Amino acid sequence: MLKNKSRKPIEIKIATVVAVSAILHDSDPMALEAALQEMTGGTADFFDNEFAVIDVAALGTDRPPIDWPQLISLLKKYRLNAVAVRNAPADMEEGILASGLSIDQMVAARQEPAAAPPPPPVPIAAPLKAAASTMIIDTPIRAGQRIYARDADLVITATVNNGAEIIADGSIHVYAPLRGRALAGASGDTSARIFAASMEAELVSIAGVYRTFENGLPPEQKGQPAQIRLSGDRIDVLSLNSASRS
Repeated sequence: MLKNKSRKPIEIKIATVVAVSAILHDSDPMALEAALQEMTGGTADFFDNEFAVIDVAALGTDRPPIDWPQLISLLKKYRLNAVAVRNAPADMEEGILASGLSIDQMVAARQEPAAAPPPPPVPIAAPLKAAASTMIIDTPIRAGQRIYARDADLVITATVNNGAEIIADGSIHVYAPLRGRALAGASGDTSARIFAASMEAELVSIAGVYRTFENGLPPEQKGQPAQIRLSGDRIDVLSLNSASRS
């Protein structure tokens, strides 16, 4: 049988994935497990095999050494798949790489002092302010389908079904039932919000802070117009019904 010579056995392309940030304030495994147990309430599927980036910026310089394989195993126990470490000092990198994790180079680059060159004194006309980007989807989002609005708001006029995932670096507006997972502010915008004409989501996230609804939404919110916003480290679900806001 002749093989298609034009088809490569493998292709490598830029891909975008969404990962949660596991921000360490302590490196003691027992303290971390106790915190995870309290956070998840013992719910086995609180996290759904999400990718996780471990952020060590909050650890002090007098921190004890981190047992990376033990930490990876602990996160795996709670269905978080550690893939990289963010804000790692140089003395940590060998152990991190040896454990199979990557260094978050993008964040490290942002920490470097930027030597901004002086702007050239060329008089130019002030450009018109560009309108904010928006991605608009008019078709239902099926289970297993993922939509990502990079550097933009996301507007969906059809149903987002269970098992679907919609992501935006800006805010998300769903003018139909929102039944899947919605992640706004994916690049870290804490002011992003999620608006749904009928709130029935499985999971919502603003700037990496998650809230799931394993036990269902309160009766006064289920199926009702709602907005989701970040308040500190807490996700709030607020009614959009004018009657309830008056």
